[in-house]
Amino acid sequence: MNRTERLYRIDHLLQERQVVPVQVFLEELEVSLATFKRDLEYLRDRLNAPIVWDRDEGGYRFDKQGAGDRYELPGLWFNASEIHALLMMQQLLKNLEPGILAPHIDPLLSRLRLLLDQDGVPIEAVDKRIRLQRVNARTYEPQHFSPLSTALLQRRRVVLDHYSKGRDETVRREVSPQRLTYYRENWYLDAYCHLRDDLRSFGLDAIRGVRLGQEAAKEISDKEICAALDGGYGIFAGKSVEWAELAFSPERARWVAHETWHAEQRGWFADDGTYHLRVPYSAPTELVMEILKHLPDVRVVSPVSLREMVGKKLRDALTNF
Repeated sequence: MNRTERLYRIDHLLQERQVVPVQVFLEELEVSLATFKRDLEYLRDRLNAPIVWDRDEGGYRFDKQGAGDRYELPGLWFNASEIHALLMMQQLLKNLEPGILAPHIDPLLSRLRLLLDQDGVPIEAVDKRIRLQRVNARTYEPQHFSPLSTALLQRRRVVLDHYSKGRDETVRREVSPQRLTYYRENWYLDAYCHLRDDLRSFGLDAIRGVRLGQEAAKEISDKEICAALDGGYGIFAGKSVEWAELAFSPERARWVAHETWHAEQRGWFADDGTYHLRVPYSAPTELVMEILKHLPDVRVVSPVSLREMVGKKLRDALTNF
């Protein structure tokens, strides 16, 4: 067993037997006396474990907790590979500003980092070797995140000053937050808009002001939220869903066939090697942008309205050039 598992085993033996002779540790752990001493020192010095030698009883036991941090091992269900995965998650959380979960998980992650400091794996390697780059992330005011998350979790309404890029105007709206969504490097507030009497997604980059209200938020069922916001491709949602069929060249299929565009998508290879993808969509805006990225290696099989929309974008682009 590795060191992480041995630390758990030492803790378990002390909890179960109260006083444990050295020979029992050596037999249970299947290690040398020198390795056991190093593990014991690690528990005492790094994790503040109050383990003492009881001369009268002839074994080690837990003493009363002294000064310093309270001794407590992380849950026994974590193995070494799971701890590594959690630390990778920490890197992801650090990059998903503003880190709403950080104050709650930092104590646990600190303990996990201590347990990882073994087998030639320095703690610094996690920060140095795991690299995340945020592309196409739009900037927003960090101070807006706190009242929005508070209102969301406490089920209170908020008043937003929301800037519409399409109309180039700012409108004040009272909304009932339903969830926060992180999509393609950007945060969105999914909320019931009392002005429009409907569900809407608000990009945090378009929010110019936030005021926490006192009224209780209007509750919308998960089923209704999913039907309104998750039915079609992309962040531009709607309750009316159509299906698009796209055909990708054999070369482009090497990439697209392994991508998930939507949870309900359907894909298959035709006899000529082209890859056909069927995806549901509500508003076509984002789907059109995605199709344009794959040109000239994609064509819109159906519907005709979507094909005409893509064609118009291409003609407009040629006019500009």
